[in-house]
Amino acid sequence: MRSHKLAFLLFTAIQSAYFGLYAQDSIPPTQEPDTTIVDTFVIRAVQDKIKYIPRGVNLTNPIISFNKTKPRTKRFNRFRIPSFWDRENILGLNLNEVAFVNWNAGGDNAVTALGNAKFVRNYKFRYVTWENSLVLRYGLNAQEGRKLRKTEDVLRFSSTFGYRKDTLTNWYYSAKVKFNTQFSNGYKYPDRSKPISRFMAPGYLFVGGGISYIPEGKKFNLYISPLTQKATFVLDQDLANEGAFGVAKAVRDIEGNIIKEGENKYIELGFSITNEWETEVFKNVIMDHRISLYTDYLRSFGNIDIDWELNLLFKVNEFINATLGTQIIYDDDILFDQTFASDGSVLTAGRPKVQFRQLLGIGISYNF
Repeated sequence: MRSHKLAFLLFTAIQSAYFGLYAQDSIPPTQEPDTTIVDTFVIRAVQDKIKYIPRGVNLTNPIISFNKTKPRTKRFNRFRIPSFWDRENILGLNLNEVAFVNWNAGGDNAVTALGNAKFVRNYKFRYVTWENSLVLRYGLNAQEGRKLRKTEDVLRFSSTFGYRKDTLTNWYYSAKVKFNTQFSNGYKYPDRSKPISRFMAPGYLFVGGGISYIPEGKKFNLYISPLTQKATFVLDQDLANEGAFGVAKAVRDIEGNIIKEGENKYIELGFSITNEWETEVFKNVIMDHRISLYTDYLRSFGNIDIDWELNLLFKVNEFINATLGTQIIYDDDILFDQTFASDGSVLTAGRPKVQFRQLLGIGISYNF
């Protein structure tokens, strides 16, 4: 029994001595850091020459030349932060002229000038669109032997705000405000004693809500409003007393004296459709189309007021262009061929007529 214990102790001692000699410590010994600084890299070229050179390889040194470099002719455009606003500013002047010297067939020298300006500010981002435009036009005609006459007079502003539920649809819930009037007096030439229209006589204000179809990347806007208020303003009291442009006329006694002044405004509530479209139909030929339809619910439903304008712009170059335009207006509240008695009473009520205007001119324009 004692011999077995001695043998076990001897085996344990031999095993401990063996592992003590050949076992490896897992903790590496500490070493001094390498302080050698390497600041030069040597790249040795290949000593062997290329045996096979392809035919298309040019082994000559490149030559840098600026002989074919052209100087900049346009001003360098600085980088601008992208904006969601589209801006358009147009100033134009159209001229028509005819002159005669010893002309046997006869004729009078005449010059017609038409100045126009258009300012557009449109915002569009994701769900929201907001379109604003201001149009100003004024024209005069000077003819030998007579005074100046007005040929064009427009002051028009419109603003449309739209919101859509997602970025896939082109239909917007919209609200629209539109206002138009004129700058100066209008006459039934050659009679200049009594104006038939003046600034804010008439003036039209449309306010309504509905839906708009505005496709991406196109200058197209179709606006449908089942609820639009139309306000007609006649701020000239003489015209208001006559009941011009649909307002209630003045109340007079038997002798023609005014008992109650005429109304200066006329309010209607109805259905409205407007469409604006600008596109290039041919190269350098741009069509600008605008139409407005309105009918009143309360007094004359089904009787449609029309204002349709169609212009063709022919571009010669950046500054010179020609314009061919037409406009048709029909308004049941604008009466023609009215006659009045000396006391101011109406002898002939008059009737509405289709109004037509045509324009052809060559001019200059400047966009900025």
